[in-house]
Amino acid sequence: MNRAAEIAQQKALPSISPCAMIPLGMADPTYIPGIAPTVLGSPRHSLLVRTTHWIHTAAFLGLLVSGIAILLAHPRLYWGEAGGVGAPSLIDLPLPFVLTGQTGWGRSLHFLSAWVCVLAGLPYVLSGIFGCHFRDDFFSSQTLYNPIQRVAYVAVVFGLFPLIVATGLAMSPAISSVFPELVVLLQGQQSARTIHFFVAALLVVFLIAHVTMVVRAGFIHRMRGMITGERL
Repeated sequence: MNRAAEIAQQKALPSISPCAMIPLGMADPTYIPGIAPTVLGSPRHSLLVRTTHWIHTAAFLGLLVSGIAILLAHPRLYWGEAGGVGAPSLIDLPLPFVLTGQTGWGRSLHFLSAWVCVLAGLPYVLSGIFGCHFRDDFFSSQTLYNPIQRVAYVAVVFGLFPLIVATGLAMSPAISSVFPELVVLLQGQQSARTIHFFVAALLVVFLIAHVTMVVRAGFIHRMRGMITGERL
């Protein structure tokens, strides 16, 4: 074989992608260089992605239920540092005041669910960055996700999720006493509460859209894929 033919053959060979060589909990760690794992019949979602998905599902439901209970104790939104009954509000939500029996268990469940969500989110984000899950699924044109899905997932992972954690921490007296700059950045604890509410509402909208798409795409098959990792 002459030199020109060798060069042409080398150009025709697929390039080695470092992302294609990292198993990240996949059932079959043997990948062909340059060929996406989806071609080889490996699980649609890694074990880590599936585990953190269901942990986040349970934690989000806990946050949603407890958040509603906390909101019913004072369904008014303010801007600035202070706010309360009798003070001018930014938004009066059309919800009844339920001043007793809500904040105790609601705050405890909210606190627990929030930390479960954060601790499960850290390995997901780190593996997504260093394992190329984000690059291949969110920032690549060769992915099973359409552009709207990619924008939505990126907005949730890198925008809404960090913002709701930051605003939640800003409402904590223990955190705000150590990091008052966070409260100042958000223009007060009541401002953080208001932002927290609207970000939570956007996450609920995302959840509804996500479940709707799963149902339309085939609920049983999609659920099986997220539980067992089976290729659809």
